[in-house]
Amino acid sequence: MYKKLLSYAWLAVIVLVAIPCTLTAQSDTPTAGQIWKEPVTGMEFVWVPGGCYEMGCGNWTSDCFRDEKPVHEVCVDGFWMGKTEVTQGQWKQIMGDNPAKFQKGDNYPFENALWEVMEKLIIKLSSSTTGAYKFRLPTEAEWEYACRSGGKREKYAGGSDLDRVAWYQGNSDRSTHPVATKAPNGLGLFDMNGNVNEWCVDTYRSWAYSKHKRNNPLFRDEGYTKVYRGGSWNSKQKYTRCAARSYEIVFGSLMNPYYRKDDLGFRLVRSK
Repeated sequence: MYKKLLSYAWLAVIVLVAIPCTLTAQSDTPTAGQIWKEPVTGMEFVWVPGGCYEMGCGNWTSDCFRDEKPVHEVCVDGFWMGKTEVTQGQWKQIMGDNPAKFQKGDNYPFENALWEVMEKLIIKLSSSTTGAYKFRLPTEAEWEYACRSGGKREKYAGGSDLDRVAWYQGNSDRSTHPVATKAPNGLGLFDMNGNVNEWCVDTYRSWAYSKHKRNNPLFRDEGYTKVYRGGSWNSKQKYTRCAARSYEIVFGSLMNPYYRKDDLGFRLVRSK
């Protein structure tokens, strides 16, 4: 009898100790839409909880292109994604210059960047936090998952009303606009469609989806053709969809930057 009482007592102690630990672990886990502010520039990031979804252009949408298929299930881990596209003010704060075309204010999205200079910004921002945080471009799978408010069956970022969420060819007056002036999607991310296209880290191939693995897919191949997503101020509606894929050759030189585009920018993901 004494041994039974002793074992029950130890069990009670274990439970009492475990409960606070569990609560602490739960409180340390970010919630969907939670904001984290990068300490150097004040750049805001939104927590995108992980999950699985049907990537590609499915029967819940329209205007599909061949390179958006096959529709396939992928799963992504949770990640912090920039609340907005990187702005001209943030670029200047990190790099000290501003080669954007539409220089109308610090709150306008940055565009017109060379790929290798954009990579330098990412390295410089990561090093400015003394290694505490690291940043990168999103994968295609992460980008589309975030655009569709966590993999929901959405044509545009937040639903079916493009004018509500995006600056595109039909309403932009042929210019970018300040970030976060349209409605956010279901995760609190702004301008996932329209304003400027956004670079992803993947190499572009029309058949890349057939090579995706299920968990955290990233397609990389030889060559200099990179994916960008989301559409821009200069895009027609069918190119301003969450599933739409575009690409550009990121090859040249500072003397011959033929892939510099005034409708192409980026947003960051925090990887650490």
